[in-house]
Amino acid sequence: MRVLFIAATLLAAAPALAGAPASNAVLADASRAPAGRTIIDGAAWSCEGATCTATGGANQPAARACRRVAARFGPVTAFTYKGVELSADQLATCNA
Repeated sequence: MRVLFIAATLLAAAPALAGAPASNAVLADASRAPAGRTIIDGAAWSCEGATCTATGGANQPAARACRRVAARFGPVTAFTYKGVELSADQLATCNA
C-alpha cells in the first residue's frame, strides 16, 4: 500500500517538473561553448553550438545567473533563467 502511495505521489509531481521554466543562453562565440555538462550555481548547462540550456540552479536573480554564465562561457546574446528573459540593457550589463 505504501509503495502505491509513493508511486502515485511521484506521478503527480511529474507534470510539475516537466513544466519547470527553461533556462537558456545564446553565446556570442560558439567556440567558447563547453564540451559536456558544466555546473554553475547548481544549474547543469549543456551546449550545442552557441545554444546552451540548463536544468536546476540556485534561487537567484536572472541577471546574476547571466553574469556567472558569461564569466565562464563568454558574452551572451540572449539569456533566460527559470523563465525570466533579460532585456537588451540587462544583457549589456551581464556582458560588461
